[in-house]
Amino acid sequence: MPKSWFIISLLNFFVAALMGVLLRLAAIVPVNWNYLFLLHGHSHTALLGWIYQMLYLLLLNNFLPKTKRTSPYYSRLFWVTQIAVFGMMVSFPIQGYALYSIIFSTIHIFCSYFFCYKIWKDLSEKRSYDKILLKIALLFLLLSTFGVWSLGITGTKNAPFYQAAIQFFLHFQFNGWFIFAVLALFVNQYRNFFHTINPHKFHYWVSLLIVGTVFTYGLSLSWYFPHPLWLWVNDIGILFQLIAIGSGILYFLKRSIPSDRKTPLTIRFLLLSGFISLWLKILIQLTTFWPEIATASHYIRNFTIGFIHLIMLGIINSFLFFFAMRIQSFSFLKNRISQIGLYLFLIGFITTEILLFVQGFYFYIGKGAISYYNVSLFIASLLLPTGLFLVLIGTLFFRKKHKTNRLY
Repeated sequence: MPKSWFIISLLNFFVAALMGVLLRLAAIVPVNWNYLFLLHGHSHTALLGWIYQMLYLLLLNNFLPKTKRTSPYYSRLFWVTQIAVFGMMVSFPIQGYALYSIIFSTIHIFCSYFFCYKIWKDLSEKRSYDKILLKIALLFLLLSTFGVWSLGITGTKNAPFYQAAIQFFLHFQFNGWFIFAVLALFVNQYRNFFHTINPHKFHYWVSLLIVGTVFTYGLSLSWYFPHPLWLWVNDIGILFQLIAIGSGILYFLKRSIPSDRKTPLTIRFLLLSGFISLWLKILIQLTTFWPEIATASHYIRNFTIGFIHLIMLGIINSFLFFFAMRIQSFSFLKNRISQIGLYLFLIGFITTEILLFVQGFYFYIGKGAISYYNVSLFIASLLLPTGLFLVLIGTLFFRKKHKTNRLY
């Protein structure tokens, strides 16, 4: 598991961020590329080329002993997965959903199946809270792919069942696989602390999270199959998530684990960013108790993009960098250049989120577009690839001085 895996994954993220900037540029000047095709390339590269591969790397590093994680199986699987990501990175902007992009997407799905099977098999038989959360995450990963397979039988792209199938995949990727994998890594990092929790309380907490995750898919169903029942289901799911996430965060912060003064400021800042974003996610979901806002969350695109980025960049990404920086062999992330890059990235994320949600609110109350909104959003978006570029420079510079370093 060489550091080249991290560098490749970070390069994927950098390319995805550049695609995002081009998407923002399209709102300012005429462009020659297909916006929707590039959007598909951007989302697939970010989700599968960065988040999936970083989780792949971190889960192996934290859950498997060296003898198992250094197996040639995982190395070959990583590179096959990267080939699939590169194929999607190129094919989606050129042709959208067509022959080659579908082939590479399918290859990636099968790679995820092989990963789930192998890591589940290689986990030690000793039960622990972090392994329970990891197995739930893997099950959600498998479940999410059912949405992809069902696309062939759901009709045209504008059909309600087709759109619901896409939302099924996205919902259980973001709220199931990604969130539970992050929770598994978090509990793993603080294993000794969390294992003092009463097993009954832990299983009750996990049950609330699972039910909340499943039920909140009701919001997506309400967009395509309007009926009060789906909003009620969503409301129940939100309450369950609020109880579980709220009590979990308070329980953790009450014991002041992350306040250790020896913890570098950048790491604490990433942890704070992840926790605040998680709280904001729940609070935003609470607003969908009002049917008008539940409908607006779908039709006002600024809200949709802002919420997706809140989960991906605010929660998932902050914790991914947090976990990576806590790995001793990842000390290359602690050099000054990389840290400046991380701060620029976070500033860009915060600024773009504010612009997206404020503009969405203006549309919601009927005030129209904010002056120079698209230009401001484009400029703020430039901080994202700029920050990632500095992280890459810091990583490569450190790597030249420490060529023999490994994740293990």
